[in-house]
Amino acid sequence: MATYTITELAKEFDITPRAIRFYEDQGLISPSREGPSGRNRVYSARERTHLKLTLRGKRLGLSLSEIKHLVTMYDSPKDTEVQLKSFLEVLAKHRASLEQQREDIEVMLGEITAHEEESQRLLEIVNKAKN
Repeated sequence: MATYTITELAKEFDITPRAIRFYEDQGLISPSREGPSGRNRVYSARERTHLKLTLRGKRLGLSLSEIKHLVTMYDSPKDTEVQLKSFLEVLAKHRASLEQQREDIEVMLGEITAHEEESQRLLEIVNKAKN
């Protein structure tokens, strides 16, 4: 059975050991412990997969609770249909949130453009008055 150290996983996924320990604190991964006083973390292939799913969820912009739900589903009995439907629901909610953010950004950019144009117009008036 393949096992990994925290250093190996950090290098493989290009993250810090501290990030891995954070995900452990959040209950997303649970390595076994070895060595004196259980100081050394040992990650199984299952924990590596959990970390991979966690990082994928993070890249998608999912919250830690959403990621934890998805990682937990990965461990449940292999009812793929339920898992996929749940994943689709999470993605749909996240998509709606991102699309709302995009609309808000478009409105803000429009307001910025209007302020820039007005400021430019006023600056031209000030410059003409100086001449």
